[in-house]
Amino acid sequence: ERAAELRDEILIKQSASTNNVECLRDTILFRQPKSSFMGDCPICFLPLSIDSKKSTLFSCCSKTICGGCSYANKLHQRKERLDRTCPFCRKLLPKTLDEGNANAMKRVEGNDPVAMRHIGTVHYNEGDNVRAIEYWTKAAELGDAMAHNSLSIAYLVGDGVEKDEKRGSYHLEEAA
Repeated sequence: ERAAELRDEILIKQSASTNNVECLRDTILFRQPKSSFMGDCPICFLPLSIDSKKSTLFSCCSKTICGGCSYANKLHQRKERLDRTCPFCRKLLPKTLDEGNANAMKRVEGNDPVAMRHIGTVHYNEGDNVRAIEYWTKAAELGDAMAHNSLSIAYLVGDGVEKDEKRGSYHLEEAA
């Protein structure tokens, strides 16, 4: 791992010394990250799986936790006959999708990019591509990599927006 970091540092210095901006951008873009874009579980600090089905997003606090922590929390709550709560912020879990979406909308009002991406995906799944693009764009402006990925697909395919390979490539690079 340290050898890869040193190699990257050398490439960056070489790129900077030759004033080759494009080479520098490629070096930064294709550098291997220390963890995935999903980040780490805020409870156990293990890297989150790239497969979103192996983690849980909680609308109350917009935190994503790993499947293991989610399972352990459910098991503990069943065993102790406790109310179902978020393992991170301890708020009661919503009983319906509408309650969960209302929680997410509160987070959207606070400019939470994860909640914006989530609401955008809800609109996309309901067939409202225009509103989905609006929410994904706001989330991407706030730095959400997954929103950039969703926008890249939309622009490359022309789903909800006019097909634009240049914008699609831009969002794909930003997602990386």
